[in-house]
Amino acid sequence: MELLYKLLFAYLLLINAVGLGIMCADKQFAKKNHRRVPEARLMTIAAIGGSVGSILGMYLFRHKTRHPKFYIGLPLILLAQLSLVLAAVWYFGLRP
Repeated sequence: MELLYKLLFAYLLLINAVGLGIMCADKQFAKKNHRRVPEARLMTIAAIGGSVGSILGMYLFRHKTRHPKFYIGLPLILLAQLSLVLAAVWYFGLRP
């Protein structure tokens, strides 16, 4: 079980770093008028566990902060993820 927690922690670190990095990259692309990262991809990264990094990137780089899809959607994704984790802990009695 300890290995599972370590792998999950490593995955979350990686996917949140990707979320932060892709928000930074998309902001730079926007400034230089280059091809952009699709919004669906940004939301997908958040949905598969990168919501904290994506939210941090959104505010750190001031990117997509005027789009309700992001300033409302990303926190809702995070809330849903936290709810799922708490439900799993409660239902399965998981302990660190």
